[in-house]
Amino acid sequence: MRSRLTLAWATLSLSMMLPTGPSLAAESEFKVPPAPPRQEGEGPYSQLILRSATVINGTGAPAFGPADIVIEGNRIVNVMSVGAPGGAKLDPRRPKLKPGGREIDLSGHYVLPGLVDMHGHIGGSEQGVSAEYVYKLWMAHGITTIRDPGCGNGVEWCASETRRSERNEITAPRIFPFAFLLPEKPLTTAEQGRQWVRDIKAKGAVGMKCFGYRPEVLQAVFDELKKQGMRSACHHAQLDVRRVNALTTARWGLTTMEHWYGLPEALFDDRTVQDYPPAYNYNNEQDRFGQAGRLWRQTARPGSEKYEAVIEELLSLDFTLDPTFTIYLASRDLMRARRADWHEQYTLPQLWDFYTPNRDNHGSFFFDWGSEDEIAWRDNYRLWMAFVNDYKNRGGRVTVGSDSGFIYQLYGFGTIQELELLREAGFHPLEVIRSATLNGAQALGAEDRIGSIEPGKLADLAIIDENPVANFKVMYGTGHVRLGDDGRTHRVGGVKYTIKDGIIYDARRLLNDVRDMVAEEKRKRGITQLAQP
Repeated sequence: MRSRLTLAWATLSLSMMLPTGPSLAAESEFKVPPAPPRQEGEGPYSQLILRSATVINGTGAPAFGPADIVIEGNRIVNVMSVGAPGGAKLDPRRPKLKPGGREIDLSGHYVLPGLVDMHGHIGGSEQGVSAEYVYKLWMAHGITTIRDPGCGNGVEWCASETRRSERNEITAPRIFPFAFLLPEKPLTTAEQGRQWVRDIKAKGAVGMKCFGYRPEVLQAVFDELKKQGMRSACHHAQLDVRRVNALTTARWGLTTMEHWYGLPEALFDDRTVQDYPPAYNYNNEQDRFGQAGRLWRQTARPGSEKYEAVIEELLSLDFTLDPTFTIYLASRDLMRARRADWHEQYTLPQLWDFYTPNRDNHGSFFFDWGSEDEIAWRDNYRLWMAFVNDYKNRGGRVTVGSDSGFIYQLYGFGTIQELELLREAGFHPLEVIRSATLNGAQALGAEDRIGSIEPGKLADLAIIDENPVANFKVMYGTGHVRLGDDGRTHRVGGVKYTIKDGIIYDARRLLNDVRDMVAEEKRKRGITQLAQP
């Protein structure tokens, strides 16, 4: 491995979880340039009326329309049904446009709440991507809120970008900054853990992400987070999961479980540790991820006493699952992930280099990835998805997170792919949209402001000229391929407008900006296409 700092950066989402990590001061070495001042967007307006739209409000309610959405400044003030689809009569009481206002005819368009990505890392120096690149990909896909689980570019950097986004000085989603529990000096007492929480709050973090820690310290950290009104996320890494699994942290007050680590271990009923092969080495990522794909088969079966006890206790604790199905998708079909439609135009060459199999780059673990690994992962997904669907069906909260920037997953595109994967897990499309909007807002403690299309909420919206309930592929920036009446194939869909704080962004223009960034980087490197093995 490279230096300790480089290795610590590699922990950003799937953590190598070595005994030590960078201090908050040392995080400055990971910073990428802040986003440039905002040049995009129109508004906000004294009044903006979105006319005759079909509304999917994010609560799980079915679509309705035509409806008028009235926005004043950055707030929704009215959502009114004004007639029947295809009808000749419109409600005479429909909202009237005030002088100085603007209206947009959205007949044939669908309006959703802005998406909430609960696992959105803002790039980093090792990937070589800028904040502007990441933000525009998110905003172009209707993502108006992200939680950065770790602030790998530095807590103060992330907090600064959070404030700039709140003031709409940059083209970026809302940001909820969480700090990694990776102190420079090991925390050996409960009070040291409590002081660490107070320190990250002072720097602007609103939550913490852990990978595990010595139990007596970690429990104190969770207790202090609650006292400080902060929230938490955890990727229960294998180096600590034997002592602290997802059920343990849920009892201590963990807000969201990332991925699925820690949950299979809570479901063991005939063992206490994962069935590690004798030559297993956690720091060899093919070992780590190859065996992770064989973990769910070691758990208690659905319907068993242990399975039922775990799921019922998690439900009683109002625990949130943030599965991030999308980030491991290459593990079950590497070729498909590597050949996704969007890479050629939207993936920067330096990010592509980071993805390419390499023993030093985190998540680039496909050293000799074959049929047996992919088949194991497909089975892993089947069992994992069944648990998540069961949890949702019993009233549990499930959110949407992408963890893009690793393992061939690209910002924005990975979030839409997560919607498709929740659908594959058994969610109704309206349940998927609720997970991507209101559920995320609830997990962030922000449901009073965002997450649904209702009067009093902030005007954060995604507008599409196709029906996402029928086909989530129409939300990809690359659209959906359809055979037209002319006998030719066409790409349709893609988010048309993203509205954040009442400001209207042309999503397709944002994608054009990203394409130009990628084309320019290729020109500098003297390449025309990304290299394949």
